[in-house]
Amino acid sequence: MSYTALYRKWRPMTFDDVRGQDAIVKTLKNQITTGRIGHAYLFSGTRGTGKTSIAKIFARAVNCEDQREGNPCNECASCSHILEGSSINVFEIDAAGNNGVDNIRDIKEQVEYPPTEGRYKVYIIDEVHMLSTGAFNALLKTLEEPPEYVIFILATTDPQKIPQTIISRCQRYDFKRISTETIYKRLLEMKEREGYNVEDRALRYIALKGDGSMRDALSLFDRCLSFKSGESLGYEDVLDILGSSDASVYSRLFNAAADRDAAQALRVINDIISEGKEVMQALSEFILYLRNLLIAMSTGTGDEDILDVSQEEAKLLFEDSKRADKDELLKMISRLSQLMNRMRFAPQKRVLFEAEMISLIYEAEAGPSERHAQDVLSPREPSGQTLMTGTRHMPPLRGPEPEKREERKAPEASEAYEEKPKETPAMDMPRLKECRDTLSSIRENWPLLVRELSGSNKVVFQDTELAAESEGVITVIFTNSINYKLAATNKSENGLKKLEEISRDRLNANVRFTARLASPEVSRAISDKNKITEEELSKIHFHVDRQEE
Repeated sequence: MSYTALYRKWRPMTFDDVRGQDAIVKTLKNQITTGRIGHAYLFSGTRGTGKTSIAKIFARAVNCEDQREGNPCNECASCSHILEGSSINVFEIDAAGNNGVDNIRDIKEQVEYPPTEGRYKVYIIDEVHMLSTGAFNALLKTLEEPPEYVIFILATTDPQKIPQTIISRCQRYDFKRISTETIYKRLLEMKEREGYNVEDRALRYIALKGDGSMRDALSLFDRCLSFKSGESLGYEDVLDILGSSDASVYSRLFNAAADRDAAQALRVINDIISEGKEVMQALSEFILYLRNLLIAMSTGTGDEDILDVSQEEAKLLFEDSKRADKDELLKMISRLSQLMNRMRFAPQKRVLFEAEMISLIYEAEAGPSERHAQDVLSPREPSGQTLMTGTRHMPPLRGPEPEKREERKAPEASEAYEEKPKETPAMDMPRLKECRDTLSSIRENWPLLVRELSGSNKVVFQDTELAAESEGVITVIFTNSINYKLAATNKSENGLKKLEEISRDRLNANVRFTARLASPEVSRAISDKNKITEEELSKIHFHVDRQEE
């Protein structure tokens, strides 16, 4: 006999076997026992939370000849036929592959005939959000006034894609993610009944990696058991099989960052990668560790129930939280989360991870005043204030900074640009002293302002600098001539004018933006600013081929 996967072997057979959905189970059982059965149900929730399993149990229960407090007996002729898949009264339809109008028309023709056995015809449509618009329209009338012997059960992981006209005709049940403790108890029950030799800590880690999905946890458990093949399964074995790292590794990486030790941070990353861990997974787990660290610091407790981690990891988090800084943690989580998005299509994921950690450590080591000085652009504005923006990270929106910071001296504006700015008509703008604060706020939040543009306009304004040419007017300096032309010709819909509108809405700043193409000297200066230094390159473990310009 062929092997049956654990998630199939341990699929719930009655409502009492379902774990983690108590409210839904109780409601459906009461409907069956009292006879208040609806004609259409919508089951929505993330993967592996029991939607399809409960739909099948419900289909057997409403047709069962010997119901037991709302549960199917699974022994009568009707239940047996449904379990074998030979019943002509229960239909399972995968909307991902049968999403056309013709498929729904077939259903409309079938519902005209009453069931040959049992009381109800039950149609279970999985991933119903995949139906086409025409199919939804074809289903609508049948769903609104079906024959009394027909029940529709619609299951989906993406309910927002379902038309409201469909949702309003269904009883909706939202399946919640299953807690780690509930999954752990289910795995423990399986271990005891099957006689598996598994370390308790390993079971808890598998339950955690299930991420709220019972099916995912059972699949991972099945995979780990296959690796040991009857031998004792320990915590370290699970880490090796799943390609994960122990929390102590990420504690070392955090402490290296807290100590401003870039070399140690790179050694820890090298150890993680050398063990065969995938870079994206390692970064994701490190972000999760920082998240738990932030919660431990905010709550002031090492309680594993709050953190949803093991007792050993909770103690480790609580110790690390004593030396953590909330602002630095928030900054690291934000920067590394943005890095995750950039890494998806990057060929050198490890390089980006290492470079970002170096950047975070050096910025923290430099201190706020030095970091500000490093961000100063070479041209000087008439107001004496220099503005500069980078796209490496996006700080949160905040008000003007009260303190004056030391500025780096720069060449005169006439040396920095190819041509002098055009005269702009007088506008009702803030006076010069007030304008400085406004410009500082715009400078700090420029990446966020650009992010609110749509489509390719976000790319147009990357690698730009800001300069105050005259009172109430900010010039956007482009190093790329193509981007400059695109910005200059798209002032009304989603370019400079849109940025002025966003600045007014988000920062209460009434300013005018103009476009400028930088001179070759300034373009090179901006390019040099964004390059990784020789010291940083020497600490990154990869080979670089240098080409002479």
